[in-house]
Amino acid sequence: MKNVLTVGAALMLTTTSAYALGLDRSGQNIGVLFEDGEYAELTFGKVTPTLDGADNIAFGGTDVGNVANDYTQFSLAYKTDINDQLSYAVIFDQPYGADVEYPSSADGGGLALAGTSASLESKAVTALLRYKFNENVSVHAGLRAETISADITLAGLAYGPLNGYNTSLAQNTAYGYAVGAAYERPDIALRVALTYHSAIEHEFDTTENGAPSLPTTVETPQAVNLDFQTGIAADTLLFGSIRWAEYSNVIVSPAGFAAATGGGSLTDIDDGVAYNIGVGRRFTDQLSASVSVGYEAASDDDLVSPLAPSNGNYSIALGAEYKVTDNIAVSGGVRYIKVGDAQPATADTARAEFTDNDAIGVGIKVGYTF
Repeated sequence: MKNVLTVGAALMLTTTSAYALGLDRSGQNIGVLFEDGEYAELTFGKVTPTLDGADNIAFGGTDVGNVANDYTQFSLAYKTDINDQLSYAVIFDQPYGADVEYPSSADGGGLALAGTSASLESKAVTALLRYKFNENVSVHAGLRAETISADITLAGLAYGPLNGYNTSLAQNTAYGYAVGAAYERPDIALRVALTYHSAIEHEFDTTENGAPSLPTTVETPQAVNLDFQTGIAADTLLFGSIRWAEYSNVIVSPAGFAAATGGGSLTDIDDGVAYNIGVGRRFTDQLSASVSVGYEAASDDDLVSPLAPSNGNYSIALGAEYKVTDNIAVSGGVRYIKVGDAQPATADTARAEFTDNDAIGVGIKVGYTF
């Protein structure tokens, strides 16, 4: 029964900021903590989003093509037992990201948002300790080190006097924590795990329009993950997750930009909840497969930041796992995401329109039991 679960977990790495909550990419998954014995895994994914839209919609529209770039995801995790009650895990992931670029007018883009772009890179290491009170109840907690850098350019007539504004946030590392609890029934493969991830405050050395500026304080979101699984028939598992993230508190307001806008933020992201549910089936001792669906509700307001031109999504994923040996398992999957329509806006006025977009994510995971 446990082999089926790893198929669903492998598909988590196909999450993409082209459609996921805010800037989410990894989903901060801690499933490795519940593996038996000493275990390590390596995951790799590639995401191909298509975010086609039209700029200058007030003047008939200019097709700007795909403004989202492909990207890859990588994670590494290790877990081992200290004794019958204590275990720990170390997880490396890339929790957040953004890679959006509107073509300049010289390259065929529209005038309203021509040259606007955003790039964000992150990496994090989480160390978690788990304590089992008995075979049913456990708690877990640990520390997280998070490194982030970003570069944002606002360009085009829609930004008025801020046309051409650029800010770079130099790489910064800051620290937070995670804490949670789990309930398990091994006889029916039941597990429900709740994990809280704290907000993390970064203070970035900042450059605005090529000149040094005052440091910029930015807080990455606090989040809550609820993960569950249960056997529903012989060799058949129901699994799923719910993730809430408080992106409304992610305010990026460098000193010069704040002075020009009366305290405005370069980001405008709503809080959100993402849902995923699926069924896994073990066909033989070596082969398992799964299917799952995901959903994130769209905001009531179609007006969004030009730096994140999507609004909600739904998806479907297929996965499979094959046990090469008693110690090695290889799993992989593909997820298709239908991205919600949106209207990038400035000053509460729609400047562009993005419709009928999607993304495809593929991933592979290699797990080794010592």
